Amino acid sequence: MADFSFDVVSKVDINLVDEAISTALKEIANRYDFKNSKSEINFDKKENAITLVSIDEYKVKALYDVLLTKLSKRGLPLKNFQPQKMEGSLGGQAKQAVKIQQGIPQEKAKEIVKLIKDNKLKVTASIQGDTVRVASKSKDELQTAINLVKSGDFGITLQFTNYR
Repeated sequence: MADFSFDVVSKVDINLVDEAISTALKEIANRYDFKNSKSEINFDKKENAITLVSIDEYKVKALYDVLLTKLSKRGLPLKNFQPQKMEGSLGGQAKQAVKIQQGIPQEKAKEIVKLIKDNKLKVTASIQGDTVRVASKSKDELQTAINLVKSGDFGITLQFTNYR
């Protein structure tokens, strides 16, 4: 009898993030409340971080709202965008970093595996880097495991891939 499996992952499409930032910048350039505010949104693809800069905290919050609107229109998981503490910088500007969570952090992966094992399903769950692989001899057990993981809230958006 063949083994069946699937992977639990948490990924954000970087190209869609780039598009959302571009459209957010276009909207900011046309909005009256951002006129002469020198507001900017910078995206560091290597660090998976977005930096919001404007003249005060109110404008940075408005920038973040515009960005979230554009991200949600593209179907991106908003749970994976974690705003950091707002900080003031020299020149009277306010700055905020937004981290993009790619992959499942180790502690969240352990929570997922623990949830599956605590429910005594006939599946084996293992952590493989930033994904969780769930395998079983029964497709029905895998479906039960998927529904179980979907019902839990782990603070990030999860996707189920490589279902075989």
